[in-house]
Amino acid sequence: MFKFLNPKRFYHAVGKQHFWEFLILAVFILFFYGPMLNMLMLAFADKYEAPAVLPQQWGVKWWGFIFAQKSLVSSMIQSFLIAIITTACSMLLCIPAAYALARFKFPGRKIFMLSFLLTNAFPKIGIFTSIGILFYKYNLMGTYPGVVIIHMINSMMFMVWLPASAFRSVHRQQEEAARDVGAGPLRTFWKVSLPMAMPGIAVATLYTFLGSMEEAQGTLLVGLAKIKTMPVEMYGIILDYPGQAGAVFAILLIIPSALLIFMMRKYIGPEAIAGGFKMK
Repeated sequence: MFKFLNPKRFYHAVGKQHFWEFLILAVFILFFYGPMLNMLMLAFADKYEAPAVLPQQWGVKWWGFIFAQKSLVSSMIQSFLIAIITTACSMLLCIPAAYALARFKFPGRKIFMLSFLLTNAFPKIGIFTSIGILFYKYNLMGTYPGVVIIHMINSMMFMVWLPASAFRSVHRQQEEAARDVGAGPLRTFWKVSLPMAMPGIAVATLYTFLGSMEEAQGTLLVGLAKIKTMPVEMYGIILDYPGQAGAVFAILLIIPSALLIFMMRKYIGPEAIAGGFKMK
């Protein structure tokens, strides 16, 4: 089987077309997964000195080092706390707005929906600087509410557009049938509209939580180094700690996102995302 390690033999065995397809795929895999494999290798390297390709000594030394740093453990707790609060507040604020946009037609409705793109249409640092000026006036700089507001601003497009598309997929006849049997507007919403739109809302909630976990620029600017989440701490780790410590912390930042995506994989797909960006 080792004959295929010879490029010429492999070329003649698979044919010209399949050879180039395999080569392009191999380059893509190396480009995409290479840094991740290197990160995994560094995370479990007790001793690693260049120019060696593989670590000289394997172990979990740096995992213990990370968990022994109180500031890093505190940043993990703060990241989860802020992400949960941001997701809950975004749901309370955006889901009613999404339902109104899905069910009621009014002048300027499409322009209003497009306005949620503004936070993604310009460089974030410029928007955060402008917001910081306002936050100074209202004493929100260096506070948890200020950081949560920044995270919510980043998530509003997903939390409005995706649920609005989900609510549009709920037929009006189903809501009318519930009202015909005596259900009021609120009960119809809770018992009929909300459960049927839940897959789309779940996707929006996932993106909001993951976006909050990964937000760094706004947190760094508004938090004034008083509130340090995991992405903010990553800046310091890259500068002040060995590469192995940075790799461990990066994996700890990735694990929650990977687990959530795996648990909600049946809701995530091109149909759900593309459906959320249709305006009718």
